[in-house]
Amino acid sequence: MRRIAHLIATVTLAALVMASPPAHAQGNQPPQSWLFGAWTGGLFPPPSSLGSQECLAQPVVIFTRDIVMRAVITDTTYTQRLVETARITADGVEFRFAPPITQAPSSPFGLSGNVTTEAGFGCLNPDVLQVQRRSDNEISFPGCKDFPYPLVRCPGR
Repeated sequence: MRRIAHLIATVTLAALVMASPPAHAQGNQPPQSWLFGAWTGGLFPPPSSLGSQECLAQPVVIFTRDIVMRAVITDTTYTQRLVETARITADGVEFRFAPPITQAPSSPFGLSGNVTTEAGFGCLNPDVLQVQRRSDNEISFPGCKDFPYPLVRCPGR
């Protein structure tokens, strides 16, 4: 089931990135809409050159209107956080997330060998993400230990 959700999210992301209108045509979009799409880097230094197909095949962070997804090295699916509020700041955006939904144990008595991954981004508060805008195609998550490097936007086709 998680793989199906992952596949649906990836296909939806690709459709969103390819169909997004120019920034000046997004009059009814929320103010953080400049972030929408796929980003790579963060966990590692961003590549100096990367084609759209390689980037969209495995983005590290995906921003949508209501959800921010992040890749976790130890898992095959994206960790998803539901956006509760998004506030524009002087140098970017501050997201506040709804508390993560805990999943029911997959084995009797909750004795699972699986280690749950942290639902945040390695920031001081797992339910808050500060996004610093460095340029139109580069951002960073200041103070988030899971993302020591900047992120760059996946290019369009």
